Amino acid sequence: MDMQKMYIALMFFLYLIAMLSIGAFFYRRTNNMADYVLGGRKLNKWVTSLSAEASDMSGWLLMGLPGAAYLGGVSAAWIAFGLLIGTYINWRFVARRLRQYTAVSLEIVTLSDYLEHRFRDTSKMLRGISALFIVVFFLLYTASGFVAGGKLFSSVFGISYPVAVSIGAATVVIYTFLGGFSAVCWTDFLQGSLMFFSIILVPIVGLALTGGPAQAAFLLTSGDPQFFNLLHLQNAGAGIALWGAIASSMAWGLGYFGQPHILVRFMAIRSADDIKGARHIAMVWVTVSLAAAVAIGIIGRAYLKMPLEGVAAEKVYILMVSDLFPALIAGVLLSAILAAIMSTADSQLLVTSSAISEDFYKAFLRKKASDAELVWVCRFTVLAVAGIAFFLALEPESSVLDLVAYAWAGFGSAFGPAFILSLFWKRMTRGGALAGIIVGGLTVLVWRQFEGGIFTLYEMIPGFLFSSIAIVLVSRASTPPP
Repeated sequence: MDMQKMYIALMFFLYLIAMLSIGAFFYRRTNNMADYVLGGRKLNKWVTSLSAEASDMSGWLLMGLPGAAYLGGVSAAWIAFGLLIGTYINWRFVARRLRQYTAVSLEIVTLSDYLEHRFRDTSKMLRGISALFIVVFFLLYTASGFVAGGKLFSSVFGISYPVAVSIGAATVVIYTFLGGFSAVCWTDFLQGSLMFFSIILVPIVGLALTGGPAQAAFLLTSGDPQFFNLLHLQNAGAGIALWGAIASSMAWGLGYFGQPHILVRFMAIRSADDIKGARHIAMVWVTVSLAAAVAIGIIGRAYLKMPLEGVAAEKVYILMVSDLFPALIAGVLLSAILAAIMSTADSQLLVTSSAISEDFYKAFLRKKASDAELVWVCRFTVLAVAGIAFFLALEPESSVLDLVAYAWAGFGSAFGPAFILSLFWKRMTRGGALAGIIVGGLTVLVWRQFEGGIFTLYEMIPGFLFSSIAIVLVSRASTPPP
């Protein structure tokens, strides 16, 4: 290993040790399920906002989105626009109501708990079905993080892809296993700060060394005259097909309302009065980060002298950092990818394990299980879920963006309409909630299996629409709730 790789390896090692230390610290402070799953509902606005956004963005912020911008130009910004709108609406209208409702009963520690209490479901059907979809789609989402980690380690150190995936997965699993929600949120806070610093610095330095905005624009337009055309989407065509592609990109914003690892942050914040301040912090972070991620792809296209095609374009950030900065600084900046990966994968593992322990184990197998027992069930479930996601991630040609898009659509369609309407529509019934979750989740799973024609539309759109319709129709046909 040359000196550059040794310095980068040293920074990675120090970073990983810091994350594991946080997990060990909170291990001693975890006494019950509320501590392990919600951190005792004691998060301040800074930790809540940054951990929510860091866990939201994942490795696709530094790999998937820059790769899309590298290949497609400015039109990749449509995804960013949709996410920005969705983030604001989620914080502005959903966060406070969800925090206030779940604070009424301290027994509510998972989103399945919320649905069961909201609709007084004694059959356990809502709990079981929602937990099932959480497990299915989080396996895909967690796998996307492990894929990103594998690409990072294999690109930087030249090690085999399976070994690279193993290193990243092992670290996430250990500190999530030990410290639970508090460890996850505090590591996410630090990782979100590192991501924010890194994603701003790289495009600024890259643009300067390319020769400035004018030179970069000349290089880009000489190779592709449509590179800066916001209405020129790759392989989208024109007319209805173009607007369908734009709608598909913007539809990413609909996914926010059904993401368990984001919504659970709203439940865990110290007070509903802290929501407004957290929203302001979150919006600044998201706006700057999304703009910088698109800029990395655009500037990387002008700066790098090598053509990148397909999934290889997702390495544009890695290649720029390795070429632009000295080894020690490069190690810190490449750790930002680790931060992005780990900040999402840890949250996904925790939500999945809590769904299995609370919504399957306690609800159907051990109704009188103690808190201490459930915490250990959660911990060992983290290991099991991570193991399955690891095997799903072993395909090196997997696209980080595609895996995230699939899982994002699944959660947004299955849970988004159900959570929004449950918080704002008193007429909604248990049957409506159940129908919406099943129809939304199955629509995404089925839609994904077809290609061409109308099926080029992002599955989020039909999934969200059909789920909403199912909730309204079944609720209207059901006996009104008291």
